[in-house]
Amino acid sequence: MRGLSSQELPEILAQIAGEEERAGSEPPERTSRDVARLMGRLGPALAVSARRAGAAAVASGRWLADVIVDAAPRLPVRDLATLQAHHRGLEGEALADALVRNAMLTTTAIGAGGGALSTAKWFLPGTLVTVPLQLAVETAAVAAVEIKLVGELHEAYGIPVVGTPTQRGTAYALAWANRRGVNPLEPATMSTAFGLMARQRVQRRLLGSAGRGLGALTPMMVGAVYAARINRRQTQILADALRNDLRRQRPLTGGLAGRVVTKMLAGPATATAPAAALPAAPQPTPARPRRRLLRRR
Repeated sequence: MRGLSSQELPEILAQIAGEEERAGSEPPERTSRDVARLMGRLGPALAVSARRAGAAAVASGRWLADVIVDAAPRLPVRDLATLQAHHRGLEGEALADALVRNAMLTTTAIGAGGGALSTAKWFLPGTLVTVPLQLAVETAAVAAVEIKLVGELHEAYGIPVVGTPTQRGTAYALAWANRRGVNPLEPATMSTAFGLMARQRVQRRLLGSAGRGLGALTPMMVGAVYAARINRRQTQILADALRNDLRRQRPLTGGLAGRVVTKMLAGPATATAPAAALPAAPQPTPARPRRRLLRRR
Protein backbone atom coordinates (compact mmCIF):
# COMPACT_ATOMS: atom_id res chain seq x y z
CA MET A 1 0.00 0.00 0.00
CA ARG A 2 2.99 2.32 0.23
CA GLY A 3 2.96 2.55 -3.54
CA LEU A 4 -0.72 3.47 -3.63
CA SER A 5 -1.62 5.15 -6.92
CA SER A 6 -3.95 8.12 -7.20
CA GLN A 7 -6.52 5.93 -8.99
CA GLU A 8 -6.61 3.02 -6.55
CA LEU A 9 -8.63 4.74 -3.82
CA PRO A 10 -11.42 5.92 -6.19
CA GLU A 11 -11.50 2.43 -7.71
CA ILE A 12 -12.07 0.81 -4.31
CA LEU A 13 -14.88 3.26 -3.52
CA ALA A 14 -16.42 2.56 -6.95
CA GLN A 15 -16.36 -1.17 -6.22
CA ILE A 16 -18.04 -0.60 -2.84
CA ALA A 17 -20.74 1.48 -4.57
CA GLY A 18 -21.25 -1.34 -7.09
CA GLU A 19 -18.89 -1.13 -10.07
CA GLU A 20 -19.99 -4.54 -11.36
CA GLU A 21 -23.44 -3.08 -12.02
CA ARG A 22 -22.17 -1.42 -15.20
CA ALA A 23 -22.34 -4.73 -17.01
CA GLY A 24 -25.24 -5.43 -19.33
CA SER A 25 -26.45 -8.41 -17.29
CA GLU A 26 -28.24 -8.10 -13.97
CA PRO A 27 -25.69 -7.46 -11.17
CA PRO A 28 -25.15 -10.25 -8.64
CA GLU A 29 -26.36 -9.91 -5.08
CA ARG A 30 -23.61 -8.93 -2.64
CA THR A 31 -23.24 -10.38 0.82
CA SER A 32 -22.02 -8.67 3.98
CA ARG A 33 -18.80 -10.63 3.57
CA ASP A 34 -18.20 -9.05 0.15
CA VAL A 35 -18.71 -5.56 1.59
CA ALA A 36 -16.43 -6.30 4.56
CA ARG A 37 -13.70 -7.53 2.19
CA LEU A 38 -13.83 -4.30 0.20
CA MET A 39 -13.77 -2.21 3.37
CA GLY A 40 -10.71 -4.18 4.46
CA ARG A 41 -8.99 -2.90 1.31
CA LEU A 42 -10.29 0.61 1.80
CA GLY A 43 -8.81 0.99 5.32
CA PRO A 44 -5.12 0.73 4.41
CA ALA A 45 -5.67 2.83 1.28
CA LEU A 46 -7.23 5.63 3.32
CA ALA A 47 -4.42 5.37 5.89
CA VAL A 48 -1.81 5.97 3.18
CA SER A 49 -3.83 8.85 1.74
CA ALA A 50 -4.25 10.45 5.18
CA ARG A 51 -0.52 10.36 5.86
CA ARG A 52 0.13 12.07 2.56
CA ALA A 53 -2.47 14.76 3.23
CA GLY A 54 -1.11 15.66 6.67
CA ALA A 55 -2.63 16.17 10.09
CA ALA A 56 -4.12 19.61 9.37
CA ALA A 57 -6.11 18.43 6.36
CA VAL A 58 -7.27 15.33 8.22
CA ALA A 59 -8.33 17.22 11.34
CA SER A 60 -10.33 19.80 9.36
CA GLY A 61 -12.13 17.19 7.29
CA ARG A 62 -10.76 18.65 4.05
CA TRP A 63 -8.83 15.46 3.28
CA LEU A 64 -11.87 13.18 3.39
CA ALA A 65 -13.96 15.69 1.41
CA ASP A 66 -11.29 15.74 -1.31
CA VAL A 67 -11.27 11.93 -1.36
CA ILE A 68 -15.06 11.78 -1.85
CA VAL A 69 -15.30 14.56 -4.47
CA ASP A 70 -12.36 13.13 -6.44
CA ALA A 71 -13.95 9.66 -6.38
CA ALA A 72 -17.45 10.88 -7.37
CA PRO A 73 -16.77 10.91 -11.17
CA ARG A 74 -15.67 7.26 -10.95
CA LEU A 75 -18.82 6.01 -9.22
CA PRO A 76 -20.84 3.71 -11.52
CA VAL A 77 -24.05 5.73 -11.99
CA ARG A 78 -26.27 3.78 -14.40
CA ASP A 79 -28.45 5.47 -17.01
CA LEU A 80 -32.21 4.92 -17.16
CA ALA A 81 -32.07 2.15 -19.77
CA THR A 82 -29.53 0.16 -17.74
CA LEU A 83 -31.50 0.67 -14.53
CA GLN A 84 -34.67 -0.65 -16.15
CA ALA A 85 -32.79 -3.63 -17.59
CA HIS A 86 -31.39 -4.45 -14.14
CA HIS A 87 -34.80 -4.06 -12.45
CA ARG A 88 -37.05 -5.91 -14.93
CA GLY A 89 -38.56 -2.87 -16.60
CA LEU A 90 -39.52 -0.93 -13.49
CA GLU A 91 -39.96 2.81 -13.92
CA GLY A 92 -40.89 5.91 -11.96
CA GLU A 93 -41.64 5.49 -8.27
CA ALA A 94 -41.33 1.69 -8.39
CA LEU A 95 -37.81 1.97 -9.81
CA ALA A 96 -36.87 4.61 -7.23
CA ASP A 97 -38.16 2.35 -4.44
CA ALA A 98 -35.93 -0.48 -5.64
CA LEU A 99 -32.87 1.78 -5.84
CA VAL A 100 -33.41 3.11 -2.32
CA ARG A 101 -33.99 -0.37 -0.93
CA ASN A 102 -30.74 -1.70 -2.44
CA ALA A 103 -28.74 1.31 -1.21
CA MET A 104 -30.12 0.86 2.30
CA LEU A 105 -29.11 -2.81 2.27
CA THR A 106 -25.57 -1.84 1.25
CA THR A 107 -25.13 0.93 3.83
CA THR A 108 -26.54 -1.39 6.50
CA ALA A 109 -23.94 -3.99 5.54
CA ILE A 110 -21.23 -1.32 5.66
CA GLY A 111 -22.28 -0.38 9.20
CA ALA A 112 -22.36 -3.99 10.33
CA GLY A 113 -18.97 -4.76 8.80
CA GLY A 114 -17.33 -1.57 10.05
CA GLY A 115 -18.69 -1.88 13.58
CA ALA A 116 -17.47 -5.46 13.87
CA LEU A 117 -13.97 -4.26 12.94
CA SER A 118 -13.86 -1.59 15.66
CA THR A 119 -10.80 -3.18 17.25
CA ALA A 120 -8.71 -2.72 14.10
CA LYS A 121 -5.50 -0.82 14.75
CA TRP A 122 -5.92 1.85 12.09
CA PHE A 123 -5.20 5.32 13.40
CA LEU A 124 -5.19 8.75 11.86
CA PRO A 125 -1.93 10.71 11.94
CA GLY A 126 -1.01 13.72 14.03
CA THR A 127 -3.47 15.17 16.52
CA LEU A 128 -6.18 12.58 15.91
CA VAL A 129 -4.20 9.50 16.88
CA THR A 130 -6.91 8.54 19.34
CA VAL A 131 -9.60 8.27 16.67
CA PRO A 132 -9.57 5.03 14.64
CA LEU A 133 -9.48 5.30 10.89
CA GLN A 134 -12.39 2.87 10.91
CA LEU A 135 -14.70 5.87 11.28
CA ALA A 136 -13.31 7.45 8.12
CA VAL A 137 -13.55 4.12 6.28
CA GLU A 138 -17.23 3.71 7.08
CA THR A 139 -18.05 7.37 6.38
CA ALA A 140 -16.35 7.28 2.96
CA ALA A 141 -17.97 3.97 2.00
CA VAL A 142 -21.47 5.15 2.92
CA ALA A 143 -20.92 8.45 1.08
CA ALA A 144 -19.90 6.59 -2.09
CA VAL A 145 -23.02 4.41 -2.02
CA GLU A 146 -25.32 7.37 -1.34
CA ILE A 147 -23.79 9.61 -4.03
CA LYS A 148 -24.34 6.80 -6.53
CA LEU A 149 -27.94 6.60 -5.32
CA VAL A 150 -28.31 10.36 -5.88
CA GLY A 151 -27.20 10.03 -9.50
CA GLU A 152 -29.46 7.08 -10.23
CA LEU A 153 -32.50 8.72 -8.64
CA HIS A 154 -31.99 11.63 -11.05
CA GLU A 155 -32.10 9.10 -13.89
CA ALA A 156 -35.19 7.35 -12.50
CA TYR A 157 -37.10 10.64 -12.29
CA GLY A 158 -36.12 11.71 -15.80
CA ILE A 159 -33.73 14.48 -14.74
CA PRO A 160 -30.28 13.27 -15.88
CA VAL A 161 -27.34 15.58 -15.31
CA VAL A 162 -25.32 16.39 -18.43
CA GLY A 163 -21.69 17.39 -18.70
CA THR A 164 -18.30 15.76 -18.32
CA PRO A 165 -17.83 12.93 -15.78
CA THR A 166 -16.11 15.40 -13.43
CA GLN A 167 -18.98 17.89 -13.71
CA ARG A 168 -21.63 15.23 -13.16
CA GLY A 169 -19.76 13.66 -10.24
CA THR A 170 -19.25 17.03 -8.55
CA ALA A 171 -22.92 17.91 -9.07
CA TYR A 172 -24.03 14.63 -7.51
CA ALA A 173 -21.66 15.11 -4.56
CA LEU A 174 -23.10 18.57 -3.92
CA ALA A 175 -26.65 17.23 -4.23
CA TRP A 176 -25.75 14.57 -1.65
CA ALA A 177 -24.35 17.19 0.72
CA ASN A 178 -27.42 19.44 0.33
CA ARG A 179 -29.97 16.60 0.14
CA ARG A 180 -31.49 18.34 -2.87
CA GLY A 181 -31.66 17.58 -6.55
CA VAL A 182 -29.36 19.12 -9.15
CA ASN A 183 -30.88 22.11 -10.91
CA PRO A 184 -29.80 21.75 -14.58
CA LEU A 185 -30.94 25.30 -15.38
CA GLU A 186 -28.58 26.89 -12.85
CA PRO A 187 -25.46 28.24 -14.64
CA ALA A 188 -23.31 27.84 -11.51
CA THR A 189 -23.74 24.07 -11.74
CA MET A 190 -20.92 23.73 -14.27
CA SER A 191 -18.66 26.60 -13.17
CA THR A 192 -15.24 26.37 -11.57
CA ALA A 193 -16.48 27.96 -8.35
CA PHE A 194 -19.07 25.20 -8.16
CA GLY A 195 -16.31 22.63 -7.53
CA LEU A 196 -14.94 24.58 -4.57
CA MET A 197 -18.42 25.04 -3.12
CA ALA A 198 -19.09 21.32 -3.49
CA ARG A 199 -15.95 20.42 -1.54
CA GLN A 200 -16.88 22.80 1.27
CA ARG A 201 -20.44 21.46 1.51
CA VAL A 202 -19.26 17.86 1.36
CA GLN A 203 -16.72 18.62 4.09
CA ARG A 204 -19.46 19.89 6.42
CA ARG A 205 -21.71 16.94 5.64
CA LEU A 206 -18.92 14.43 6.28
CA LEU A 207 -18.10 15.98 9.64
CA GLY A 208 -21.74 15.57 10.65
CA SER A 209 -21.80 11.99 9.43
CA ALA A 210 -18.62 11.16 11.33
CA GLY A 211 -20.10 12.63 14.52
CA ARG A 212 -23.19 10.44 14.22
CA GLY A 213 -20.98 7.42 13.61
CA LEU A 214 -19.06 7.66 16.88
CA GLY A 215 -21.34 5.01 18.34
CA ALA A 216 -19.89 2.53 15.87
CA LEU A 217 -16.65 2.64 17.84
CA THR A 218 -18.31 0.63 20.62
CA PRO A 219 -16.41 -2.68 20.71
CA MET A 220 -17.51 -5.59 18.55
CA MET A 221 -21.15 -6.35 17.76
CA VAL A 222 -22.70 -3.53 19.84
CA GLY A 223 -21.03 -1.03 17.55
CA ALA A 224 -21.98 -3.09 14.50
CA VAL A 225 -25.69 -3.03 15.37
CA TYR A 226 -25.62 0.70 16.10
CA ALA A 227 -23.75 1.52 12.88
CA ALA A 228 -26.06 -0.62 10.77
CA ARG A 229 -29.17 1.08 12.17
CA ILE A 230 -27.84 4.64 11.90
CA ASN A 231 -26.62 4.07 8.32
CA ARG A 232 -29.97 2.67 7.24
CA ARG A 233 -31.83 5.57 8.83
CA GLN A 234 -29.60 8.25 7.31
CA THR A 235 -29.86 6.71 3.83
CA GLN A 236 -33.66 6.71 4.17
CA ILE A 237 -33.66 10.38 5.25
CA LEU A 238 -31.47 11.32 2.27
CA ALA A 239 -33.65 9.39 -0.17
CA ASP A 240 -36.90 10.89 1.11
CA ALA A 241 -35.60 14.47 0.93
CA LEU A 242 -34.09 14.00 -2.51
CA ARG A 243 -37.13 12.26 -3.99
CA ASN A 244 -39.45 15.00 -2.76
CA ASP A 245 -37.26 17.59 -4.48
CA LEU A 246 -36.98 15.57 -7.70
CA ARG A 247 -40.76 15.11 -7.86
CA ARG A 248 -41.13 18.90 -7.99
CA GLN A 249 -38.58 19.14 -10.82
CA ARG A 250 -39.86 16.12 -12.76
CA PRO A 251 -40.97 17.02 -16.32
CA LEU A 252 -44.70 16.54 -16.98
CA THR A 253 -44.52 14.58 -20.22
CA GLY A 254 -46.89 11.68 -19.69
CA GLY A 255 -50.02 10.55 -17.90
CA LEU A 256 -52.98 12.75 -17.00
CA ALA A 257 -50.75 15.64 -15.87
CA GLY A 258 -48.91 15.57 -19.18
CA ARG A 259 -52.17 15.68 -21.17
CA VAL A 260 -53.44 18.59 -19.08
CA VAL A 261 -50.24 20.55 -19.69
CA THR A 262 -50.38 19.74 -23.42
CA LYS A 263 -53.98 20.97 -23.66
CA MET A 264 -53.10 24.16 -21.78
CA LEU A 265 -50.23 24.84 -24.15
CA ALA A 266 -52.48 24.17 -27.16
CA GLY A 267 -55.30 26.35 -25.79
CA PRO A 268 -54.13 29.76 -27.07
CA ALA A 269 -53.58 28.37 -30.59
CA THR A 270 -57.12 26.99 -30.83
CA ALA A 271 -58.62 30.16 -29.37
CA THR A 272 -57.11 32.43 -32.02
CA ALA A 273 -58.85 30.69 -34.95
CA PRO A 274 -62.45 31.75 -34.10
CA ALA A 275 -61.21 35.25 -33.24
CA ALA A 276 -59.85 35.67 -36.76
CA ALA A 277 -63.32 34.92 -38.25
CA LEU A 278 -65.17 37.48 -36.14
CA PRO A 279 -64.57 40.52 -38.41
CA ALA A 280 -66.25 38.68 -41.33
CA ALA A 281 -69.55 38.40 -39.43
CA PRO A 282 -72.32 40.88 -40.57
CA GLN A 283 -72.11 43.07 -37.49
CA PRO A 284 -73.31 46.45 -38.99
CA THR A 285 -76.55 45.06 -40.54
CA PRO A 286 -78.88 46.31 -37.77
CA ALA A 287 -77.89 49.93 -38.63
CA ARG A 288 -79.05 49.82 -42.29
CA PRO A 289 -82.82 50.04 -41.69
CA ARG A 290 -82.18 53.00 -39.47
CA ARG A 291 -80.41 54.93 -42.27
CA ARG A 292 -83.33 54.26 -44.70
CA LEU A 293 -85.86 55.65 -42.24
CA LEU A 294 -83.85 58.84 -41.95
CA ARG A 295 -83.84 59.28 -45.73
CA ARG A 296 -87.63 58.87 -45.97
CA ARG A 297 -88.13 61.58 -43.40
